[in-house]
Amino acid sequence: MARKLLVCSIGNPGLVYRNTRHSAGHSVIELIRESLQYSQFSTDRQYGGLVSKGLYDDTYTLFQSPSFMNISGKPIRSAWQAFLQGLAQEERERALLVVLHDELEKPLGQVKLKKAGSAAGHNGLISIIEQLKTMDFLRLGIGIGRPEARDSSTVARYVLGKFSSYEKGILETKSLDQVLKHLREISKLP
Repeated sequence: MARKLLVCSIGNPGLVYRNTRHSAGHSVIELIRESLQYSQFSTDRQYGGLVSKGLYDDTYTLFQSPSFMNISGKPIRSAWQAFLQGLAQEERERALLVVLHDELEKPLGQVKLKKAGSAAGHNGLISIIEQLKTMDFLRLGIGIGRPEARDSSTVARYVLGKFSSYEKGILETKSLDQVLKHLREISKLP
């Protein structure tokens, strides 16, 4: 029996931040939804955000956090609790939380799986760790690259900048395949 996964994306909400590097998790979760032919994202009050589910395969439940990146913890905690409540006891014991987020320290398109541990300075992950009171959840960091300059204002402009069409193509061709491969492997863990 496959493990049930709650796959959550964190980023910033609204059209202003759509397709920005900081919201790479949201961009990739939308690509996952399209690739798996899941339902459109719709508001789910129980989860407290946007949810998409498969019509024929319930291995993955996709959740898009509605909050700003740096305060993602509460919506992720609420979604995780709602997800677990909807599972049978045996499924609940095997269920896993997977968080998709931007990864400044990886080249564009590269995906890094991290099984637990510190947030490495990522404010969205810090918020999730604080709310869940654990570092024990899976993360898939979507590489967005890093600007050459390291000063905070340059980095902020870079992460809040929109993906070019070329960069979006990299997410579609490189990141999506890697994320789907990781999700399949995670769902098959003993």
